[in-house]
Amino acid sequence: MDMDLLIAPIIIFLVIVAPIWLVLHYRSKRQVSQGLTEAEFTQLNELIAQADKMGQRIETLEAILDTEAPEWRGKHEQG
Repeated sequence: MDMDLLIAPIIIFLVIVAPIWLVLHYRSKRQVSQGLTEAEFTQLNELIAQADKMGQRIETLEAILDTEAPEWRGKHEQG
């Protein structure tokens, strides 16, 4: 009796869910192995350039704060 209740969900899983799951799995594997597209590579380079600019700005701001308010780092760490 218990086995009869499990047969229908198992058949549904094997006929509908498993094939869809396998197709989606291998499609995503193929996309990952293909690497970045040209648009993604361009966007990545733009983000790297923006991160570099932001890093330079932070260094400049820290240098200004070090000269104008040398104790700013200590206040930040205590608070």
